[in-house]
Amino acid sequence: MINLEIPGRFDFLVGQAHRVATEIFRPNSRKYDQAEHSYPKELDMLAAVIEGMNEGGALRGAGVGAVGGSDGANGLTGDRAGNRNGSNMASLLGLIELCWGDVGLTLTMPRQGLGQAAIAAVANEEQLKRFGGKWAAMAITEPEAGSDSAAIRTSATLDEDEYVLNGEKIFVTAGDRAELIVVWATLDRRQGRPAIKSFVVERDTPGLILERLEDKLGIRASDTADFRLENCRIPRENLLGSPEIELGRGFAGVMQTFDNTRPLVAGMAIGVARACLERARELLEAAGIEIDYDVPPHAQSAAASEFIAMESDWEAARLLALQAAWMADNRKPNSLEASMAKAKAGRVGTDISLRCVALAGAVGYGEGELLEKWARDVKVLDLFEGTQQIQLLIVARQLLGKTSAELK
Repeated sequence: MINLEIPGRFDFLVGQAHRVATEIFRPNSRKYDQAEHSYPKELDMLAAVIEGMNEGGALRGAGVGAVGGSDGANGLTGDRAGNRNGSNMASLLGLIELCWGDVGLTLTMPRQGLGQAAIAAVANEEQLKRFGGKWAAMAITEPEAGSDSAAIRTSATLDEDEYVLNGEKIFVTAGDRAELIVVWATLDRRQGRPAIKSFVVERDTPGLILERLEDKLGIRASDTADFRLENCRIPRENLLGSPEIELGRGFAGVMQTFDNTRPLVAGMAIGVARACLERARELLEAAGIEIDYDVPPHAQSAAASEFIAMESDWEAARLLALQAAWMADNRKPNSLEASMAKAKAGRVGTDISLRCVALAGAVGYGEGELLEKWARDVKVLDLFEGTQQIQLLIVARQLLGKTSAELK
């Protein structure tokens, strides 16, 4: 059973991530929000720190803001009865701290990327050696395939010893800066979900064409790219997982990625929401508004009552994310819990950030405070890795025992 106390072995990791957030991310947060598409050179100084955090399991496979291995087998601690705390829990705790500092800068940290989570989830040993540790982005979304990943049209055709990729990918986080791009493509559209596989494409591969960089509402320090794949040829060894189309299995192999990364995206929203709560509390106290936990919320000021309600919502989201990450580390099926955590934290993050802006009034709306920036940044965490609506649909299907065809 999950223990709600944070494992002591992660204290150093959490402290290190918090120092990065405090000393590098926060001081540069506004700078790169206003200088979208400029590479944050300050992050180059983090190389040694990132290596240390990777060794501790904190950033293994970071991506869309998400990280984590496939089964938590790396760096496990705990009793032999199966209570393990591994890379998924470490990644979650590290990301909460980093995103308390700045989400956009977290997403553009070198040598991370959602693609590494896909590689960790389904790659073989040879592929792990070739691709491990590289900055890997993930290309899933297409103009005709957003939340419905099964509608992917990008094709992969085997031509002797190479796959030829053709199609279009949009909203690729860190796509322009990454070394690798993990592209989801179909081997045969007629066979539906089972034919969808993931392929590793080197960023400088001919035929992988950068179309444009998106201008965004939030996470402006992170680049978001659109690509066209035009007869893009890659070695057949760059296909992740089995090349066989296994009817009846769906596309479970590539979808394993989300079971690891959704709790971590939840952690990102939890980190931003915590930053909002802490700053709002400081502003309320400066205005003479006391928050007293020994007094029922209804007997306090409206602002104090609202703040306590937000804190309780935040704690619920945090515990759901911890549970989902713990299950991943302990090799327990966690698709339901991962979607619950993502849905709850995404909603809580956006809700808390906007309510904190409102509590702060005109002060919270201006650029003199980071509250307005956090409100813009956190919204994407309710969208990517599966929207709020998709997460609730997944939860409903699992609870009711319905298939995607039965409950749409």
